[in-house]
Amino acid sequence: MSANKVYLLDGGTLVIDGYHAFWNRGPGGELRFPCYAILIDHPDGLYIFDTGYDHAHVERVLPFEKPLQTEAQTIPGQLATVGLRPSDINYVINSHYHFDHCGGNIHLTEACTLCHAKELEACASPHPFEMLGYSDVRFSPDISAKRGAPAEPALDIYTPKFETLTNDQEIAKGMWLFETPGHTAGHYSLMVELPDRRPMLFSADACYSKQNMDLMCISSFHLDPVASLQSMERLKELAEKYDAELFYSHDPASYPDYLLAPAFYS
Repeated sequence: MSANKVYLLDGGTLVIDGYHAFWNRGPGGELRFPCYAILIDHPDGLYIFDTGYDHAHVERVLPFEKPLQTEAQTIPGQLATVGLRPSDINYVINSHYHFDHCGGNIHLTEACTLCHAKELEACASPHPFEMLGYSDVRFSPDISAKRGAPAEPALDIYTPKFETLTNDQEIAKGMWLFETPGHTAGHYSLMVELPDRRPMLFSADACYSKQNMDLMCISSFHLDPVASLQSMERLKELAEKYDAELFYSHDPASYPDYLLAPAFYS
């Protein structure tokens, strides 16, 4: 059976400059954008795709991104809106390990973590220009130690179980991970099939917004700009092939029309 329900868990907002959101195109100036996680209620278990950012980490390391996040917008707060606790989650899937997509992992201590093998390698040894993106590595005490990150209390309680993947994968019936590299080395996008609607195709950071897609303009945060454009083209092809609806990771224009938990898609 395919998934029963999909919830979008609101994770607050961050700020970047328009020239970063639309690389070398702009317009410049502050752009406040949403962050969210995806909760999938599937017959095989409860899955979360990406977990947003940790407010304390961003305030400490990237305060210029001006985080706005209430307690209700944390992973525990959002799960509570649908009657769940962090310990109920069986699997965490990370599209990639930039701080605004893995900050909530530390709350999900009972879950098995799924990610691309190349992504786990990349965040353990990032290029100098990727250091801020990969600044929150508390999801892995081993990587934290390797990178010399300061010890934090969360490391004492978080014991992740990793399952690394390569290539496209159907990880559960009707749940597909598609390789979309370029933004990072091992980036995955997710498609979820539901019984009573079109499939939902979550771009993650392979494409920030519909405007990025319409302009075929990538963000400035990337490993390989050519691969990034190829992944955007792939997302368009996947959406057409499966008649899937695209959901973008950081789109202030589209986000107000998304259903947020406790509402759900089914």
